[in-house]
Amino acid sequence: MYMTEKYILAIDQGTTGTTVALVNSRGEFYASTYRAITQFYPKPGWVEHDPQEILESVFSCMREVIKTSRISLKNIISIGITNQRETTLIWDRKSGIPIHKAIVWQCRRTTDICQELIGTPEARKITGVTGLTIDPYFSATKIKWILDSVPGAYNRAKEGSLAFGTVDTWIIWNMTKGKNHVTDVTNASRTMLFDLNTLEWSQQILDIFDIPVELLPQICDSDAQFGLCEADILGELKLPISGVLGDQHASMFGQACFSVGSAKCTYGTGAFLLMNTGKNIKISDRGLLSTLAWKVKGEVEYALEGSVFSAGATIQWLRDGLELIESSSEVEILARSVQDNGGIYLVPAFTGLGAPHWDMNARATMVGMTRGTNKGHIARAALEAITYQCQEVLEIMQLDSGYEISELKVDGGASTNDLLMQMQADISNLKVNRSRVQETTVLGAAFIAGLGAGFWNSKSDISSIWDSQGVYTPLMTDEERTEKLSFWAKAVERSKEWIS
Repeated sequence: MYMTEKYILAIDQGTTGTTVALVNSRGEFYASTYRAITQFYPKPGWVEHDPQEILESVFSCMREVIKTSRISLKNIISIGITNQRETTLIWDRKSGIPIHKAIVWQCRRTTDICQELIGTPEARKITGVTGLTIDPYFSATKIKWILDSVPGAYNRAKEGSLAFGTVDTWIIWNMTKGKNHVTDVTNASRTMLFDLNTLEWSQQILDIFDIPVELLPQICDSDAQFGLCEADILGELKLPISGVLGDQHASMFGQACFSVGSAKCTYGTGAFLLMNTGKNIKISDRGLLSTLAWKVKGEVEYALEGSVFSAGATIQWLRDGLELIESSSEVEILARSVQDNGGIYLVPAFTGLGAPHWDMNARATMVGMTRGTNKGHIARAALEAITYQCQEVLEIMQLDSGYEISELKVDGGASTNDLLMQMQADISNLKVNRSRVQETTVLGAAFIAGLGAGFWNSKSDISSIWDSQGVYTPLMTDEERTEKLSFWAKAVERSKEWIS
């Protein structure tokens, strides 16, 4: 069948590596491959990637998946791209050489720039226009840091000889051999330079950060034609790039969260929760972010988002820092070795707290230990901490949007942990529905490109092929839930007090 079946080539360039897959019309992965990329930590709190290594990982994965699948290139309809968001690159337009390593979304080097803005009229203006909270997480302060730190960079940017891009822009620039300097609305919405209402770069915000508009890419719809891939990996064939979404938007698209009030959570290094708010921008005054969900078939849909900085990273800490487990998959067994958390509450604020707190200075805290505390209690507390953080976001999503969430769709590596999923259902008092496909970011990239190329005709076509792998329903009493959330809130306050 593979000789005649058609495919979308989907690229997911993530924080720790790149996945490339061939996806058929039924939303199935015919072939996929993965390649890790190097993390650089030049100073405490700083995180960087090598732009050339990012590019090489994408191209090598494309070559490998095409070679191993043994399909004809003519059977590939188009390319879809999803990517780690907010990560910032600036390069020379003529040579294509980056002027600095990519500054990753996790990097906290611009904390001082953010602290100077917080509480000012400019900060309120930025949030009002962009929907984002002032934080090093986003691209704007990273761009400013590079322009201020690399000699001559600002003047070169002003002259139009430099180009800025998030990872999608960098990949497309190189795929099209420098012909297309473009991004999509979802990635643009995460820069802190994008006007949610006009869907254009905001000159007002650019002036606040003193960033030349000449640096920025053209903004396109998510299902636009982004150019032709002319890279040598495809031989004489020039495949269209027909869809782009930031990774969490792609996950939401891959989960078929197309109805207003539908929500998803991706459990990765962090946990990322998005709720579809339809054609309405819902501004949160409780710490969530307003963002674009996507712009498809000319129609814009918005979302509320909350980012939990430490989900899978918490389990990695148990493995690598405390050495309580040898592999992340063992955490469920260890957590099940005890009946409850033994009174332990862990706040994994290793890099501060994300939504809804946005506290850059909070630090990880564990409270409630006694002489009887053992590693099983700590493992269980670690899993519970992930669910508490997600519940904080889910509760505020419902308050700020006015929509009730009846079901949470889940994906990502940690969603395979049955105990964690049951805990999430219990703490949130929601039905938790796990996707059959765990790599929903890749699937979302395929779906958006397929819509752009006419492979699927509508979002309804996509909804019809989405499938569940398992559903978890709440078993916890309201009294127990209330008590646990009360103790969690107290532990969070402790984590904020350590530096005061």
